[in-house]
Amino acid sequence: MDRRRLGKTDMVGSVLGFGGAEIGYQRVSDRAVTRLLGSALDAGLNVIDTAECYEDSEALIGRAIGARRREFYLFSKCGHARGWAREDWRPAPLLASIERSLRRLATDHLDLIQLHSCSLAELRRGDAIGALEQARERGLTRYIGYSGDGEAARYAIECGRFDTLQTSVSIADQEAIELTLPQARAKQIGVIAKRPLANAAWRYARKPAEAYHETYWSRLRMLDYDFLSAAADTAVATALRFTLSVPGVHTAIVGTTKPTRWLQNAALLGAGALPRDVFEQIRARWRAVADASWVGQT
Repeated sequence: MDRRRLGKTDMVGSVLGFGGAEIGYQRVSDRAVTRLLGSALDAGLNVIDTAECYEDSEALIGRAIGARRREFYLFSKCGHARGWAREDWRPAPLLASIERSLRRLATDHLDLIQLHSCSLAELRRGDAIGALEQARERGLTRYIGYSGDGEAARYAIECGRFDTLQTSVSIADQEAIELTLPQARAKQIGVIAKRPLANAAWRYARKPAEAYHETYWSRLRMLDYDFLSAAADTAVATALRFTLSVPGVHTAIVGTTKPTRWLQNAALLGAGALPRDVFEQIRARWRAVADASWVGQT
């Protein structure tokens, strides 16, 4: 699998990374996670991204592949220790959260710790960023990043204190392509694309009840890309290749609970970047249909 250096860091990550939200929220068994992550590492994946608020995700990852820690880069996020609905950006709780993550992940350090979508106001206040800088000074993490979108993501780049940005980039979420990614490239910030498949929301014949999928479903209905009517693998491959063809994107994080799905996604990337004309057709359709309300989705 192809690898790219994440900006000015020394991390050379696989273009496809594993996202740990689904295994946590869907309460996947230890045995299944061991098989899933073991096969991913064996196939060349070396980026694993999770967060304290993803239920049991960190503990599952630690138990499954803690013994293989030197084979991959380990990313986590902090700020929502008691679940997504509750946030705390004070330095002491953030540092305590990072230490808990280390214990659960069965490691003595993270390669990257990220502020998990805190607001622009919190970023400007500076205390939360300072907590991550303390964690780096103490050796709890090698690099620090921001995970989020919109104006907060742009500030995270402009302030010059972060090494990476994790942000939404997909066929249904293209705000970052103009708002933040050019600045990230100029400052050599490593870019991690989240939700690169737009939750595969095109699979639903009717509007999904879950809000996490509904926004992308509605957008994709209006965008009406021709390739989404093709075979399932063609749609997935085009969506993934689009995200990884965006200038400045280094790795795309995809979550799954099925070992076969991860391997299939990896195989679909064998064709490389999208042809330039196909990429530009997707961009042109976005420009023709999207309006100011189509902002990056957390």
